Amino acid sequence: MKHLICLLMIAGLTVHCQAQEREPIRILVFSKTAGFRHESISSGIKMLYDQSHKQQWIITATEDAEFFRDDLLESIDVAVFLNPSGNSLNEEQQAAFERFIRKGRGFVGIHSSADFEYDWAWYGGLNGAHFKMHPPAQVGTVIFEDTSHPAMKPFAGKETYTTFDEWYVFRENPRKNVKVLARLDENSLKQPGDDPWKTGDHPLIWWHEFEGSRSFYTGFGHTHDAFRDSLIMEHIAGAINWAGKRD
Repeated sequence: MKHLICLLMIAGLTVHCQAQEREPIRILVFSKTAGFRHESISSGIKMLYDQSHKQQWIITATEDAEFFRDDLLESIDVAVFLNPSGNSLNEEQQAAFERFIRKGRGFVGIHSSADFEYDWAWYGGLNGAHFKMHPPAQVGTVIFEDTSHPAMKPFAGKETYTTFDEWYVFRENPRKNVKVLARLDENSLKQPGDDPWKTGDHPLIWWHEFEGSRSFYTGFGHTHDAFRDSLIMEHIAGAINWAGKRD
């Protein structure tokens, strides 16, 4: 059976693209902000849309919390939380999302997915950690611990990667609960700022299985350029395909 592979829905606009034989992954991209808003959200959505034909994704991008209903979530394979912030989901919407995850659907958190729903402990467990602080955004070096995961293929053969981003520190080190794939070289940062942000062990990218779901988090994504970086683009695509059980 043929399937449409490049469908984008934003504010009621639907764009259909070419049909293919391969079964698509149906993705919800959620980017509602009730706190700090990253200007890079628009670039992140464009990046996903630009890859949707090649990756054979069907994308629904929304900032409407009303989408978090059982009947609407039933059509989704992977939820991508792209730089949301603050508290955006009420108790009924949270319960619907918990049921979605417990059905084995996938989750990918990007950057400020860690700056979201602090009072919802279950969500903190799904994402792996909640944001605490960060030094000034600047060039930093990421140390790879494991590049065997499908999302890390673009970094295979590399020990480190240096780029500009906003390097989050988390309220608790997630390492005991997740499989860490990369950490920050804290000594590579030249502008420490005023906050005591150094932790000694600074995970940035990880995955784990959570209540029947595949969950992935990446700290990349603060800037527009992050979503134009070919390696990070491939990294996020790999995370989505893995969360959707394609890999």
